[in-house]
Amino acid sequence: MKFTVSREDFLKPLQLVVGVVERRQTLPILSNVLIGLSDGRLSLTGTDLEVEILGYLDLGDSPVIDGEITVPGRKLMDICRSLPEGAELTISVDAGRATVTSGRSRFTLSTLPANEFPSVEDGPGNREFSLSQYTFKQLLDSTAFAMAQQDVRYYLNGMLLEVGEGRVRVVATDGHRLAMRDAPLENLDSDAIQVIIPRKGVLELSRLLVEDAGVEVVLGNNHIRVSTPEFRFTSKLVDGAYPDYQRVLPKGGNKQLIGRREELRQAFSRTAILSNEKYRGVRLLLSDGLLTLTANNPEQEEAQEDVAVNYDAGELEIGFNVSYVIDVLNVLRGEEVRFTLSDANSSALIEDPATEGAVYVVMPMRL
Repeated sequence: MKFTVSREDFLKPLQLVVGVVERRQTLPILSNVLIGLSDGRLSLTGTDLEVEILGYLDLGDSPVIDGEITVPGRKLMDICRSLPEGAELTISVDAGRATVTSGRSRFTLSTLPANEFPSVEDGPGNREFSLSQYTFKQLLDSTAFAMAQQDVRYYLNGMLLEVGEGRVRVVATDGHRLAMRDAPLENLDSDAIQVIIPRKGVLELSRLLVEDAGVEVVLGNNHIRVSTPEFRFTSKLVDGAYPDYQRVLPKGGNKQLIGRREELRQAFSRTAILSNEKYRGVRLLLSDGLLTLTANNPEQEEAQEDVAVNYDAGELEIGFNVSYVIDVLNVLRGEEVRFTLSDANSSALIEDPATEGAVYVVMPMRL
C-alpha cells in the first residue's frame, strides 16, 4: 500500500476516528487504526468494540497502491500534528512496517494485520430516518449532561432515543434529574420505537456532528449507525428497558416562576460557591416578585442572593442540588426560563418559554 496526501486532508478523518481509540487496550490491535485504500478512496477506522468510527477521504487521481493495514492511531496522529502546515506526507507499507515520510522527516511504525481488526457487527436496520447534523447535535448536547456515569442501573448510563409519530426524542436521566428534547421528523408517522445509546457513543457522536448537512440514521436490534459522506459511526446499543420517563414529568404544578436565564444562572453560580461541597444544596425562598437564594456549609459560611422574578403564587420554600439547576440553565439558550412548581416535596419542571420540545425535571432536596 502507498499513497501521498496533504497533512490537513489526512488529519481530518484521522482526528474523527482516533477519538474512540484508547492508548492502553487489553487487545493491542484496538490501539491501532485500520487504513484501507481502494479505487482512490482512503478509509480510516477506529473501534473499542462498542463504538466504531469510519472516516473517508478521496485521493483523486494521485498515484496510489491499494491495500490495507493497521498502525498505532495516537502515534500516527501525533506525527501528523507535528509536521508543518501545508506539508505533504507519503505513507507506504513494506515487509510489515509502515513508513511515513514528509520532507526530511521519516518515521517507521509497527503494524498489525488488517484481517485481525475487529468490526462492530451492525446487522439489518429496523428504522431509517434523516435529519440535519445541527439538529441531532442540539438534541444530544442539550440532554447528555443528565446521563448517569457509573450507575448500577446500566441502562441509565446512556441516552434513550425514541423515533416515530412524526418526531425524534432523546431522554437522559440519572434518577435525580431528567432532560428531554424533541425535534420534528417528516415522513415518519409510524409507531415509536426506543433504543438506548451508551454514554461513550453519545459523546463520540456529538463530537462528530459539526456541519449543517444531513445525516442518515439507521436503528437496528443491536446497533445504531449514523452516516455522512465524511464518516460512518456505529455503536452497539444498551440491552435493557428504559424507565417510563412520562411518569417522572411533574403534572399539575400551580406555581410558575419566570426570570431572566442569564441573571438566574449567575445568581445560582455565586450562591453555589458557599454551598456544602458534598451535597451542593441551595434553598429557594419564593415570594411575590422575588426569589431569594441561600446556601451554607459546615464552616458556618453563608451566601444569599435576591433576584427579581415574575412570580405571584404565594410563598414557597424548596431546596435543590444547585449543580443540577446550573446544568439546565447552561444548556438553555433563550433569554427567559420558566420554573413550574407545586410544593416543597415535588420536582421542578424547567423550560424555555420560547423553545418547544425541551423539558427538564429536577428533584427537590431536603435541607
